Amino acid sequence: MTDGAFLGLVAGLGLLSIWWSLWEQEGAVPSPGRISRGMDRLRDDLIKVGLDSVPPAAVPALSAGLGLVVAAALWAISSALVPALTIGLLCSVLPVLVLRSAARRRTTAMREVWPEAVDHINSAIRAGLSLPEALVQLSRKGPEELRPAFSEFALDYQASGDFAACLDRLKVRLADPVGDRIVEALRITRDVGGTDLGSLLRTLSAFLREDSRTRAELEARQSWTVNAARLALVAPWIVLALMSTRPEAAQAYDSAAGMVLVVVGGVVSLIAYRVMLMIAQLPQDERVLR
Repeated sequence: MTDGAFLGLVAGLGLLSIWWSLWEQEGAVPSPGRISRGMDRLRDDLIKVGLDSVPPAAVPALSAGLGLVVAAALWAISSALVPALTIGLLCSVLPVLVLRSAARRRTTAMREVWPEAVDHINSAIRAGLSLPEALVQLSRKGPEELRPAFSEFALDYQASGDFAACLDRLKVRLADPVGDRIVEALRITRDVGGTDLGSLLRTLSAFLREDSRTRAELEARQSWTVNAARLALVAPWIVLALMSTRPEAAQAYDSAAGMVLVVVGGVVSLIAYRVMLMIAQLPQDERVLR
């Protein structure tokens, strides 16, 4: 491949990524599928890390841009196309991995504070406060991690007085499956009435504490094994990236045999990573009450 063709490919992919991130199809109904679920997950992850103003399409655009920049930089240093494209492709997944890691840490932190929040709601209701007032007081007395979302809920409720609509917006701000269940339980109680809310909240609080304790024990036992497996998976590609900075070493992979070696290694690494995730994965709560 000539230098001009490679530069044209890089420029074309970059322009395509920019166009894809900015284009909006008015009136189009998104079809449910893997892409739609992926975008929903990216949106939830962005909300969890406090980047709710960033559109989900910006994440794949950033990934593509990073991959192209890294590939172009390595190609300029080594003039070896195969290693440059390989490392660029691997670097393109870093933004998604970093975002999901931050969102996972946020979810873990939220799992620890939800029982306390449920206890606050239960105490407020037992003290005679209404459901909206019990939620509003979480913006002042609740866990620090939840106060911003419930402060926005308090402002919404003061402005509109529409409890159901405020609960819907609260679920969007929380982007948390536990929060969804709590919100829907409060909504049903508000709509149909009943005297079992206190018992329901106490049971839910006990269940959340037990689930958090069990998950913490399992994750602590798995952490060393999972981290070692990830290091073993990433180590060969780090070596390839370091070799790509030396033109004489990178040229050894810029051939048909080198391409076959890299492709086979990538397939084996991907299969090993998926198997590792299947073995180490714990059941996760899914947002089914959006």
